[in-house]
Amino acid sequence: MLSRTADHLFWMARYTERAENTARMLDVNVQTALLPQSARSAEQGWRATLGISELQEAFDQKYDKLTPRDVLHFMALDTSHSSSITSCLRAARENARAVRGTLTTEVWETHNTTWLEMQNQIDESDFENDPSQFFEWVKHRSHLSRGVTLGTMLQDEALFFIRLGTFLERADNTARILDVKFHGAAAQAGEKPGHENQLDFYYWAAILRSVSAFEIYRKVYRDAITPARVADLLMLKADMPRSLLASLTGVVDNLSMVTGDTHNDTLRFAGKLHAELKFASINDVLKEGLHDYLTEFLEHIYELGNRISREFLVPLAA
Repeated sequence: MLSRTADHLFWMARYTERAENTARMLDVNVQTALLPQSARSAEQGWRATLGISELQEAFDQKYDKLTPRDVLHFMALDTSHSSSITSCLRAARENARAVRGTLTTEVWETHNTTWLEMQNQIDESDFENDPSQFFEWVKHRSHLSRGVTLGTMLQDEALFFIRLGTFLERADNTARILDVKFHGAAAQAGEKPGHENQLDFYYWAAILRSVSAFEIYRKVYRDAITPARVADLLMLKADMPRSLLASLTGVVDNLSMVTGDTHNDTLRFAGKLHAELKFASINDVLKEGLHDYLTEFLEHIYELGNRISREFLVPLAA
């Protein structure tokens, strides 16, 4: 497969997944903002949301002060930066259009329709009227894209690069959410992560819902929600779809399908990262320090993305 074609497929999937992840983060912040909390804690929550996507500096350059409405608009609809939901869905559609002949008609029409409906959502002020409903629509369109892709695409290199982009983006996002939210819990409680307060249940339940893991948590643990178990579920559970381990399993499986003899180093790098997660224990991770562990993990994910770009795709600009 031509590297440019693979590049468009890879980024089509990453941008679609990124739009969904941003919608999930914003939706959970809208829900947690309804909980009783100080103005300072509420502002820290919104700043943390900006920080997850590395948008704090860009936001501060545009706005004199932080308000929930401005953060929502900036991260959902603002096209002046590439990480907003609107920008991601546009980029996904443009990448799909560039390789229209490689995709099935159903996959192309799904991406195109999503973009056209996005314009209607903006024109009819659906976002301002009900942000949560808008976020549900974004998640639904992402789910539809994945379902149509898996249900209609030939299982060849095109599909493998699409899935590779999805899983790599998902691993990055889950790690960012965990890192920022655990720090947020520590700041709110005024103590180290792991100590409970009266709002713990609602805080951690909202985080679980942000990655569609609340029902899964109840099924796996059938007990009170604790920070250590949340971390364990979202990091080390292979059967939790959005966990770090499940995401890295998807990366390794799809990377192995497109890797030839000349690219063993990249697969080996991904395999080592996967093995470290597979054989890790949450107690050891927490003892080492969750923030340090996740910071190192995110550095490795960034390096893995660069390696994939250099060896298979169109290399990222320096």
